[in-house]
Amino acid sequence: MTRYHFIGIGGSGLSAIARLLKESGHDVTGSDQTLSPFAADLQHIGAQIFVGHHPRNVSGAEVVIRSSAIKDDNPEIEAAQRAGIPVYKRADFLGQLMEMKTGVAVAGTHGKTTTTAMIAWMLYALERDPSFIVGGTLNNLKVNARAGQGESFVIEADEYDRMFLGLKPQIAVVTNLEHDHPDCFPTFNDMYSAFESFVSLLPPDGTFIACSEDEGAFSLVSHARRKGLSVVSYSVQGEMTINSPQWVQARTMKRNERGGFDFSVMTNMASMTNAFTVSLQVPGEHNVRNALAALSVAAVMGLPMQKAADALGQFTGTGRRFEVRGEPNGILLVDDYAHHPTEIRATLSAARARYPKRRMWAVWQPHTYSRTQTLQYEFSRAFSDADEVLVTEVYASREAKQDFSSAEVVASMPHSSARYSGSLAETKAYLLDHAHRGDVIIVLSAGDADGITNDLLKEL
Repeated sequence: MTRYHFIGIGGSGLSAIARLLKESGHDVTGSDQTLSPFAADLQHIGAQIFVGHHPRNVSGAEVVIRSSAIKDDNPEIEAAQRAGIPVYKRADFLGQLMEMKTGVAVAGTHGKTTTTAMIAWMLYALERDPSFIVGGTLNNLKVNARAGQGESFVIEADEYDRMFLGLKPQIAVVTNLEHDHPDCFPTFNDMYSAFESFVSLLPPDGTFIACSEDEGAFSLVSHARRKGLSVVSYSVQGEMTINSPQWVQARTMKRNERGGFDFSVMTNMASMTNAFTVSLQVPGEHNVRNALAALSVAAVMGLPMQKAADALGQFTGTGRRFEVRGEPNGILLVDDYAHHPTEIRATLSAARARYPKRRMWAVWQPHTYSRTQTLQYEFSRAFSDADEVLVTEVYASREAKQDFSSAEVVASMPHSSARYSGSLAETKAYLLDHAHRGDVIIVLSAGDADGITNDLLKEL
């Protein structure tokens, strides 16, 4: 048994590793500035959590793992270095966890959390007892990580700070590839180069799976082929012509009464001669593609495809990914993690399909100045499916406060009912005054704007 100490344990990434190690029998401690829900969950399974950072917190630790958001002058990092305790970033440590397992790593600008969760749940439901690390809580299992005894290790491959380059996958999935994280990747070519390196992590007998409808993801196929890797593509029929030797494709897609889509699937893998059916309860066409990625993994692993499809029909989503929080006084409240223009459009399209006759409020908290400014034009055009748009001030996250206001983005929006709403408190007050029974309020935030939803649940 090893004692691990985590600095910044409250985030989704580090808390997941901490949970997996705790479930594997190790001693786990951690610290953060506040007690997040992830950290509180770790307390409940026996981890010791410190609120605040202090040199004494690392006392007795044999290994320290730090969040990429933690600076080098953190007192716990300095104390560990003085004591000769090895300090790892997440990227340096994750590969060790995947050794001796069949690693399935899911990357992409959008959809990687849900796709990773779908694969993890699918393998769990098929009694494959997987280990997994996901960037959000699986609603079906109420955890974001698990130490299983099976052969598979499923992990969300985060591109930020090139974390995913420390992984050791046997199967790599790329859902899509667009420019994001300009603070880390100044140009799209910088980001594309990192994804090429991610694909290159696969061993000679590895498999690369890509959405063939997405130009960025599918452009990586040629790189995978030059490496001699097996390639699988997935798509929705009618969106493109299949040009991969191995493929999985959705057909006859239609909305169902559960709020998702029913569709049939054909593949030239897994000795399938007939189509099998899928009925999702998570909304949106983007989740059809996420499910196809999961089914592609099932085909590569030789799993029974209809049983895999049935498991995906039981999947209820992940935290803050179109998470319905409640309906006080007839006003439906939804939290979503969307923080990129493509994600916002997909979320609002899914909401419009599920609630076609209800007035929809999109409450957007821009995440980081660099992303907001770099993608300002795309953000300004992402809200056409919403009836009302409120934009809060920018959530700076890891960046220093800048002389820029999201009011500038609002000024460039062609939307007829978009307004700058200022602070979270001001935004909440405006909603309390103007939202009515029958409305749907969707809070789009990778920051702390889910606090608006929490307050509305109490006050409406």
